[in-house]
Amino acid sequence: MNTPHSSHWLQPAFDDPVLDAQVSFRAALNALAEPGQPRTMDRAHPLGDLAPATYGLCLAFLDSDTPLWLAPRFDTPLIRANLAFHCGCPIVDDREIALFALLDESELVDLSDFDNGSERYPDQSCTLLIQLDDLHAGAALRWRGPGIKDVRSVSLQLPAGFWPHRQARSAFPRGLDCFFAAGAEVIGLPRSTHVLIETEEAA
Repeated sequence: MNTPHSSHWLQPAFDDPVLDAQVSFRAALNALAEPGQPRTMDRAHPLGDLAPATYGLCLAFLDSDTPLWLAPRFDTPLIRANLAFHCGCPIVDDREIALFALLDESELVDLSDFDNGSERYPDQSCTLLIQLDDLHAGAALRWRGPGIKDVRSVSLQLPAGFWPHRQARSAFPRGLDCFFAAGAEVIGLPRSTHVLIETEEAA
């Protein structure tokens, strides 16, 4: 679905584009550096079904060199036009060539088509930007790994199938980095984080 960049669809993204982009990018990096620790990301305006934190992630990371795949919920003329105008990112239909993917909860049960990088170029994997209704509404899981002292309890409400699918796509240094966003908060989940589910540990 191609959408013209008409003024009919365009809306403000940041009030202060330079400062707000810097603050949002720094918050995203901090979220990934301290997995499971919620970070405030409230500089972006909401856009259609995109919460401020989700849109802030898009504005912080996306540019003309980052092909983006959209979940059906976010594949609207409004969102396409504003992402094209404010980020300049190409929107692709093929998951395999996307460097970023904008997902909701319904898209988390099958991650098989997203590129998890290669042994030589693990940094070329797809990063998942996942919007949830709440970042604190699920059963507590224990996260361990770099950026976490001992263990951190995180209560994301995700489909049960997400964790085995993430594990199947993880063979460090290959893997999928994730950001979870809701409202004005974001939580990072890098590929290096281990998530303890009942008696099994997923990477």
